[in-house]
Amino acid sequence: MADKRKRRRPADDSDSDSELPFKSKLKSDSAILQTLKTLKDSAASSSETKPLTLSDLNLSTACREVTDRSLSSVQSSIESLILSFAHSILAGNGFSFSVPSRSAANQLYVPELDRIVLKDKSAVRPFANVSTVRKTTVTTRILQLIHQLCLKSIHVTKRDLFYTDVKLFQDQTQSDAVLDDVSCILGCTRSSLNVVAAEKGVVVGRLIFSDNGDMIDCTKMGMGGKAIPPNIDRVGDMQSDALFILLVEKDAAYMRLAEDRFYNRFPCIIVTAKGQPDVATRLFLKKMKTELKLPVLALVDSDPYGLKILSVYGCGSKNMSYDSANLTTPDIKWLGIRPSDLDKYKIPEQCRLPMTEQDIKTGKDLLEEDFVKKNSGWVEELSLMVKSKQKAEIQALSTFGFQYLTEVYLPLKLQQKDWL
Repeated sequence: MADKRKRRRPADDSDSDSELPFKSKLKSDSAILQTLKTLKDSAASSSETKPLTLSDLNLSTACREVTDRSLSSVQSSIESLILSFAHSILAGNGFSFSVPSRSAANQLYVPELDRIVLKDKSAVRPFANVSTVRKTTVTTRILQLIHQLCLKSIHVTKRDLFYTDVKLFQDQTQSDAVLDDVSCILGCTRSSLNVVAAEKGVVVGRLIFSDNGDMIDCTKMGMGGKAIPPNIDRVGDMQSDALFILLVEKDAAYMRLAEDRFYNRFPCIIVTAKGQPDVATRLFLKKMKTELKLPVLALVDSDPYGLKILSVYGCGSKNMSYDSANLTTPDIKWLGIRPSDLDKYKIPEQCRLPMTEQDIKTGKDLLEEDFVKKNSGWVEELSLMVKSKQKAEIQALSTFGFQYLTEVYLPLKLQQKDWL
């Protein structure tokens, strides 16, 4: 005969908030908000100081940087360049491009600026040479297409540009690389060429801005957030009552923060490029930091690639060092997940991942980078990671509960001012 007595459901300790590890250490939200207000005031006061530029420094090594230029200026430069080629061809000398080298050997980290810049070494790319004829042809074709964009005053994506001549370009990585070369040759930012990448990054939280004349309230964009416009020129009139900007590496962590409306409990702007930083997200972050004068805290995976992503936002990428002045956001603070957090927050061993040989090599290579050596905290954390040979994703915190990230980990980090 079936037992009809009601069975008592066993208590599930994992679902009990009171049992969440370290939750008891949390102070009131008002106390944490006071800490954040102090951080914001400090960031605002430091923003009052005029930032150094490359021209302010008397470097022994010659370096080059590009600038934002108008379409008419870009058009004029292209026409002057092509005219000089015509004269050279008529004189029987053929033609060649002088292309700034973007190789690793031509990069320089400038501690005073805390970013990577491009040195002044160039390479000649002649048409009448079997090893460079194809790349010279691609460069000339890209210049022709950019000239058309200037005449029509329109924007296209890098993918559009590739499909204008698939037979010549063969692969989009080739047309993308030459596009960066063209920026260097003309001395202008890639945005000045009116060629943009497809939308990738998103933003949500306490931010209102105009997008091509339309006012966007990022608190009313749902958990998906607002796509960051690929053309930064469309963005203006930024307004915010946020206390900080939270830069998130991955889409999964971003969704958790957005769905829990973390930005209402602790007023902030949450932004992610969903992995590798794209140009639009880097420009948007720089614009927010500059106009709103807010501190930027970063939440990335505890692995060498998380730190590389953080360094691209802060110090720039070697591939686009020619435009680091516009693409880098200074003084980004590393909030988590840090290697020391794995033991500090008692992340279970089964939630930690063994580092591969490539991971370890990447970590050791990072330790040799000047922008890492400058920050003793980064060196200590990265050394611990390489020594322990363990890495972890942000999602490892879900072992304590799906909302542990927003309910305990981040509030406790902010309360303890635990950032580097």
